[in-house]
Amino acid sequence: MKKGLVAVTILLILAVAFAGCAQPEKPAEKPAEKPKATETPKKVEAKEKKTIVIGVTDKITELDPANAYDFFTWEVMNNVMGGLMRYKPGTTELEPYLAESYEIQEGGKVYIFYLRKDLKFADGTPCTAKDFERSIKRVMKIAGDPSWLVTDFVEDVQAIDDYTLKFVLKKPVAYFLALTATPPYFPVHPNYKPDEIDPDQTAGGVGPYKIVKWVRDQELVLEANENFFGEKPKTERIIVKFYADATTLRLAIEKGEVDIAWRTLNPVDLESLKKKSGLKVYEVPGGAIRYLVLNGNETYGYPTANKLVRQAIAAAIDREDISKRVYLGTWAPLYSLVPMGMWSHIEAFKEKYGDGNIELAKQLLQQAGYSEENKLKIELWWTPTHYGDTEKDLAQVLKEQLEATGMIEVELKSAEWSTYVDYARKGAMMASLFGWYPDYIDPDDYTTPFLKSGANRWLGYPYSNPEVDELLEKASVETDQAKRAEYYEEVQRILAEDAPIIPLVQGQLSLVAKENIGGITLDPTMIFRYYTLYWEE
Repeated sequence: MKKGLVAVTILLILAVAFAGCAQPEKPAEKPAEKPKATETPKKVEAKEKKTIVIGVTDKITELDPANAYDFFTWEVMNNVMGGLMRYKPGTTELEPYLAESYEIQEGGKVYIFYLRKDLKFADGTPCTAKDFERSIKRVMKIAGDPSWLVTDFVEDVQAIDDYTLKFVLKKPVAYFLALTATPPYFPVHPNYKPDEIDPDQTAGGVGPYKIVKWVRDQELVLEANENFFGEKPKTERIIVKFYADATTLRLAIEKGEVDIAWRTLNPVDLESLKKKSGLKVYEVPGGAIRYLVLNGNETYGYPTANKLVRQAIAAAIDREDISKRVYLGTWAPLYSLVPMGMWSHIEAFKEKYGDGNIELAKQLLQQAGYSEENKLKIELWWTPTHYGDTEKDLAQVLKEQLEATGMIEVELKSAEWSTYVDYARKGAMMASLFGWYPDYIDPDDYTTPFLKSGANRWLGYPYSNPEVDELLEKASVETDQAKRAEYYEEVQRILAEDAPIIPLVQGQLSLVAKENIGGITLDPTMIFRYYTLYWEE
């Protein structure tokens, strides 16, 4: 679930807000080892080396960054457009991209970007600071789904001259550089309609590829952009084919119809494909997280308003068991709302409770006044379609884990997504399962929307703590990342103590490719870069 109740569809990851304005403290994990092939892969003909075919079950919503707000469409945009900043491939480190450099003035309220002087759109039209100003103000005016990423922070944007762009912010924002790496800040070609959403526009922006063909829900064809300022893509032509479901995508990679299968195969398919010769399965942590909300708002009269009850539930949950039984190991145990691989992440829940600590759970329940004769009764809500086929299993496994204490009785309840969202807003669910995907790569996006008083109204105001509010406010304006990390670490410790939201698992990026394809750089930013792909000799 997203801010403003906008749901964003992705696998995973990592909507993992990781880098903020500086280098990460933890590197991305390496892909799984290449499986041993029992036969020699087919030699790739020279003409084939110019093309790589990618199969997906995702869909493009609209090719307009003023309204597109799903991560697959954002992935495409990151290959045919670009922003002032970007994440260095394979890392969570921000670096200048369409900008050469930048200055921060007036205590972080003003940002000045100095653009490259060789920026051109795919058709050769020069791209200047005026195009940035036009594009960003267009996002603000159209007020589409992702516009808050601009309007919540930017007071004004001005082209000082052809190569200088000035942002005046409403207040200092420590992670503003991360925001400028998102599509709402990308300059778009002048052909885009100025005052309305242009969903089928293929003119693109400034990026390594250009769109030469798009048949909605069928095929997208990209070719290397000869007017791109940077290094030429390693593969001249990328074809993206859209499949109806995971089963047909799996058949496509097995038959060789596609060279890469991506977004999204089922866990059971991944396990099977790991055994196939000539294929390689990549798995790295991603930014999607799953969590359990325990409504602690005393207004609703739920037993979860008792901190001892929430702590007992946190102690009883066994994430390793969830990972293995529900996700077949394709999602990893998570012990904080701040994902693994992101700076400031600490395993706060593991430090405090361990994992599946039934004895501790029993002790806490006894302190709260419960026993085997007087059981805690919990209503656990889940939604059957929004998070995929595994959701029912997740709810059932949690029920089993909690009832293993002998002091908890769980009643499972479900509702379709629209009703579920309405129930959440009204605080009508005692315990409920949700997921989160990142808007921007920063710990703030994994803390403030959940824990800051008022910001969590989309969850029915389940939690409020003045100390947490103060820490989050300090972290949002602090420019020193080490100091910011200290604030977020303290927030995570308080979260584990109060346990209003219990992290469960973190999704990982999973991709299957022919083993003679190189240049696959998956990392927790969730950005799949087509321009680094190539056929190995």
